[in-house]
Amino acid sequence: KVWDAETGTELLTLTGYDSAVYSAAYSPDGQRIVTASKTAKVWEAQTGTELLTLTGHDGRVNSAGYSPDGQRIVTASHDRTARVWDAETGQELLTLTGHDGAVRSVAYSPDGQRIVTASNDQTAKVWDANTAKELLTLTGHGGQVFSAAYSPDGQRIVTASEDKTAKVWDAETGTELLTLTGHDGGVFSAVYSPDGRRIVTASWDGTAKVWEAQTGIELLTLTGHDGWWVRSAVYSPDGRRIVTASWDETAKVWDAETGTELLTLT
Repeated sequence: KVWDAETGTELLTLTGYDSAVYSAAYSPDGQRIVTASKTAKVWEAQTGTELLTLTGHDGRVNSAGYSPDGQRIVTASHDRTARVWDAETGQELLTLTGHDGAVRSVAYSPDGQRIVTASNDQTAKVWDANTAKELLTLTGHGGQVFSAAYSPDGQRIVTASEDKTAKVWDAETGTELLTLTGHDGGVFSAVYSPDGRRIVTASWDGTAKVWEAQTGIELLTLTGHDGWWVRSAVYSPDGRRIVTASWDETAKVWDAETGTELLTLT
């Protein structure tokens, strides 16, 4: 679904799947949306018209997103691979093979030259986005790794794990720099704020938390999903809001500075 971010009004429903939808992301220009389910699909963002189906994975698609220039889409699948596609034609361009478990999330670096994947095999991996060559393996979590994302400057990677922690890594060397500890359940997602100064995590303990990115100090706990698993949390482009998605069948919008709940999308 597409919603007005200021009012919470539902604007569009994207219809075309007969099973759960695991992720949705806009293209950099805001003109298209890519979703992940049994397959990945591309939609016209203004009208909700289905434009493309990306067919090639041998398992469900857990995550899908655009490259920074909008020319590529990358998908992560239960078939243990990530794949790169031409965003205009839907042609498959590359397959990233090397994980020993389902690939749960995938994201480009800010310069579009690298891709980071997170897997049930308890690792994250960094790949050359043009050749699919494996460059780094990030090892240190004690459980499945559910998400991985770059900092806005591309120098750090943050990962989220079943082991109740998020970790920050040097994106060039793979050195572990910080562990964010404070959740009482597995951490489903972790992403940076647009200015790179904060990290927001989402957990099956029913909360999201905001952390100081340099020190790992916990700053805020967002509580309001009544104990239901919080599956993802992300910042607005201006960094002033956080939106969370939960198994309570709602999304909520929060003030990123104070943690005040502003809207519920139902």
